Amino acid sequence: MEFQDFSLPDDLYYHEEHSWARLEEDGSVTVGMNDFFQKEAGEIVFVDMPEEDDEVEQGEVCGKIQSRKWIGKLCSPLSGTIIEVNEDLEDEVTLVNTDPYGGGWVFRMKPSDLDEELSKLFHGDAVKEWIDREISHAEEERAKTS
Repeated sequence: MEFQDFSLPDDLYYHEEHSWARLEEDGSVTVGMNDFFQKEAGEIVFVDMPEEDDEVEQGEVCGKIQSRKWIGKLCSPLSGTIIEVNEDLEDEVTLVNTDPYGGGWVFRMKPSDLDEELSKLFHGDAVKEWIDREISHAEEERAKTS
């Protein structure tokens, strides 16, 4: 889905803190940060990722993403075990900006409660309403600081 200036692919599930989850054929889940996050953050300069084999809970802060403007939290959209981190981000962290749904993924996980937790994420028609609220909120925050 394209909404205003943001790309939010229909096949993904979105956490309220702007991480996304993509279900892979092997049962794993790839996680990254969505287009809204990367555009609001600006140029990403550092990603503090979880470690392989870390256990995370849905909504848990498991890392940080730093831009030139601020430091944001990396929240796991699902519970499970981290099975891989994107080591390419160590050399080319701006992939989070330039290719948020491809090369800019952050980690892969083996989910522990997929069916129950997917229902708590934004997907399908719910994405447009949610991102519309997020855009309004961001505009209000910018108005306060200008």
